[in-house]
Amino acid sequence: MLLSRRHTLAAGTAALALPGTTFAQSKWPERPVTFVVPYAAGGGADIVARELAHLMTPLLGQSIIIDNKGGAAGGIGTSAVANAKPDGLTLLYAVSTNIVLNPHVLKGYKTNTLEDLIPIVQTTDYQYVLAVNPEVPAKNVAELVALAKKDPDKLTYSSSGAGGNNHLAGALFSAATGIKMTHVPYKGTGPALMDVISGVITMNFSSLPPAVAQIKAGKLRALAVTGSKRVSALPDVPTLEEAGIKGATLKGWHGIFAPKGTAADIIDKVERDTKQAMKDPKMKGALDKDGLDFPPDMTRAQFVEAVRTEHAFWGAKLKELDIKFE
Repeated sequence: MLLSRRHTLAAGTAALALPGTTFAQSKWPERPVTFVVPYAAGGGADIVARELAHLMTPLLGQSIIIDNKGGAAGGIGTSAVANAKPDGLTLLYAVSTNIVLNPHVLKGYKTNTLEDLIPIVQTTDYQYVLAVNPEVPAKNVAELVALAKKDPDKLTYSSSGAGGNNHLAGALFSAATGIKMTHVPYKGTGPALMDVISGVITMNFSSLPPAVAQIKAGKLRALAVTGSKRVSALPDVPTLEEAGIKGATLKGWHGIFAPKGTAADIIDKVERDTKQAMKDPKMKGALDKDGLDFPPDMTRAQFVEAVRTEHAFWGAKLKELDIKFE
């Protein structure tokens, strides 16, 4: 996102979009819980969701199943949870794109994310890395821009789906540099990144978890990160602003959401157990390794308000930038 996440936390009342006063009638969960990840396996959300599920299992007293429902830039999985029975057994492990961006850019998006889903807890803050195939004759952003201007029809970039955050990152980069790139959407970051590694696609604005290991192994070359500061996992990689590109800063987050109507005590337990699992040193190690940050310390009411604020921000910002998504 272009706004600082902390900038959205000042407002925050418990009234907006918090669960009603219904309560579960039996000990919850009585069966395994499913985290729906709305992308193919191997992407950033999938990697973090699996680590978190492992750490939350003993706290919940039931196993957590990861269900990858990719497609429509996360829309299929998001819609599946919004329409699920509100018993707390089907939860969405969301990327910010699914909640605050897609409703503005995808025609026919079936989920009213502010009304059909309950924000429970944010789990990460993160940014993206501009990664190219090592055979691309560009060692830095300036050389990539020069290459694109020399041969404007040659550069391609993949994304996790039309309207996704890494699609937006490419659109912002194109607008900021004045270059033309061809967008190729996939059903998740994992497959989108693999075609960059194989040389089918020139580059990708990837979430960090699936990209860091490939960069360190020499299978990808990192040119820049999209946030306002460098990431500890890739300390030698500059930000886009450091590389001279203004107006293309972008960050994202992960969070857990429940279907509307889920009982308040279930929501409370998921929030409590998630925050407890996030304190585990193993989680910190996993986030550090993958270049992710812990989210700001906030109440659920503040998270609800932050989601609403960011949703409104992107609605206005996309109109201002006049960025078109196919």
